[in-house]
Amino acid sequence: MVSKDVTVCNAHEFVTSPDGAVTVTVGVKSKQAFYMVSYQGKEVVCPSRLGFVLTDGEIGTHTRVGAVSRASKDETWQQLWGEEDTARNHYNELTVNYKEQTGHTMQVVFRVFNDGFGFRYILPDNYKGKEYMIMEELTEFHLVHDAQAWSIPSNHTEYFEGIYTQDLLSKKDTVCTPLTIEYEPNLFLAIHEAALEDYASLNLTPRATKNGGVRLLTALTPWQNGVKVYAKGEKKSPWRTMIISKTAGGLVTSNLMLNLNEPSKIDDTSWIEPGRYIGIWWSIHKKQNTWEMGPTHGATTQNVKRYMDFAARHGFSGVLAEGWNPGWGNGEEISYLQSYPDFDMEEVCRYGLSKGVRFIGHTETWGNARLLESQMDAAFAWFSKMGIRAVKTGYVGHLFDGKELAKSQYGIRHYRRVIECAAKHHIMIDNHEPAMPTGIQRTWPNLMTQEGVRGQEYNAWDRRGGNPPAHTVTLPFTRGLAGPTDFTPAIFNFSEIVPGTHPHSTLAKQLGEFVVIYSPLQMAADAIENYEGQPALSFIESCPTTWSKTIVPHGEIGKYITIARKERGSDRWFIGSITNEEARSIDVLLNFLDADATYRAIIYEDAADADYEHNPYAMTIRQVVVTSKDTLHLQLARSGGVAVRIEKN
Repeated sequence: MVSKDVTVCNAHEFVTSPDGAVTVTVGVKSKQAFYMVSYQGKEVVCPSRLGFVLTDGEIGTHTRVGAVSRASKDETWQQLWGEEDTARNHYNELTVNYKEQTGHTMQVVFRVFNDGFGFRYILPDNYKGKEYMIMEELTEFHLVHDAQAWSIPSNHTEYFEGIYTQDLLSKKDTVCTPLTIEYEPNLFLAIHEAALEDYASLNLTPRATKNGGVRLLTALTPWQNGVKVYAKGEKKSPWRTMIISKTAGGLVTSNLMLNLNEPSKIDDTSWIEPGRYIGIWWSIHKKQNTWEMGPTHGATTQNVKRYMDFAARHGFSGVLAEGWNPGWGNGEEISYLQSYPDFDMEEVCRYGLSKGVRFIGHTETWGNARLLESQMDAAFAWFSKMGIRAVKTGYVGHLFDGKELAKSQYGIRHYRRVIECAAKHHIMIDNHEPAMPTGIQRTWPNLMTQEGVRGQEYNAWDRRGGNPPAHTVTLPFTRGLAGPTDFTPAIFNFSEIVPGTHPHSTLAKQLGEFVVIYSPLQMAADAIENYEGQPALSFIESCPTTWSKTIVPHGEIGKYITIARKERGSDRWFIGSITNEEARSIDVLLNFLDADATYRAIIYEDAADADYEHNPYAMTIRQVVVTSKDTLHLQLARSGGVAVRIEKN
């Protein structure tokens, strides 16, 4: 249902969520455009600035309000893949027109959902077709009081690969979004952005106020010359978003960001297929193989075929091999149209397809984005001809093309060109070293998953000791809110190359992460030698990567989380539960199961003597008969976990 009307604005205008819990007030105070937000009658966001500093002055600071329009929408749309079958897009909308003394105008569009709100700017063609520059965005989130928050710093965090830390907002430096806040004991907030395209990525700078509040100031990622955004004609900003939830788990299951993106621009999506894959990857990170050609080269024809044999035996749909093409170590010479002499692309793809396994390509750039752009149309066409459906892109390098940050407008433009070119050739993308995801996978569903996280690889070579136990129980509430995360779970052998560096985890936790950390293209990351003969592999063999329903029975940020997911097109449920360095007893109510059915639960859990430091491999596999009235009583070791498959009898 959609409705819309237009009126002349009062000094302040109000818009509420469909259930009445969230109220946004918009207007002008002392000639400054502002908004404020309350939840269940209690102020959460104080009057906060809106506006810009443009090429020739500010907009939103000497302004008045013109006409406003209102609309509402309630629809349910089908997710091609994801954590749910469908998403309900239910909101009330308010559009406010502002006019400056200079004559410049802007619109601010607010959409208010039951679980939060989003707003975006629309700058009309004030410059009559001429290019202009956004020097600053004046948007702020002025919170009533200080609170504990989880974030990674914007400065000196390459590719968003940092440890999320907890502290008071007022004590933090400029941070990347998503920014997750435990605002009150039963009130959680998550601030991010949606539909980032042809614009600079959002960062936030906290500033304490004299009255105990905290102003979160927008800090857009600049071009090297200081300009934030180049614009021409009408310009739409990304949506500035805030999820509001009574529980931390409610942040995880929100569809607010996805709802603020446009529907799919790909008409025929039949070629887009989620799935599990393996890869010649961990052995390279462990220094057992090399990316470049040599005596221990990983991506040889023979070795990839060996991985494909394993994939076919165990139900994996693809095999990734990094280092198949020349140019490793020297980005200027990388080619995506030829392979090393010891890797026969045509033979590998032919062999894989004969076994029902597709080769997954890899296009590392070393930050040379223009080089990829110059070759990608021909390369993606070649890949598609060979039967390749998925490509992992990579951008290791501090600056794109030696001059601009990846999360600047320059980088955002590049990522979009790659996604669109890939879609033309029916190629799915796994983007490493990305900008932070903002839900554009709804619009371009071939963008399957992205890194943008301190992933499993740090457990191979990080000289600080790898990822701490709390890392993966923090990610679902932080980075995971931005979208699918290519973390690469499921390491079965924790041997060390760098002293002290290995997964600080039990084997059962590795299985639990396969459910907890969502990715529609998900790699079982270990070398195949470490999977051979392992009973634990049976869980991964059965675990899908797209779901019809997701629930979070319980969880605390940085402590533990339990997620239950229902397989699409099936009655099967999968549960993952993981914890930090503390052992825990977890009770999972099974009231999400069908009431009139009995089920068989296969439980992979830490053994009684399991411990991530002293006995990480100890795991038991047991079966029990359950119904919707039952409760699973699970024991998690220190940095341990549980994985459960539930099937109807």
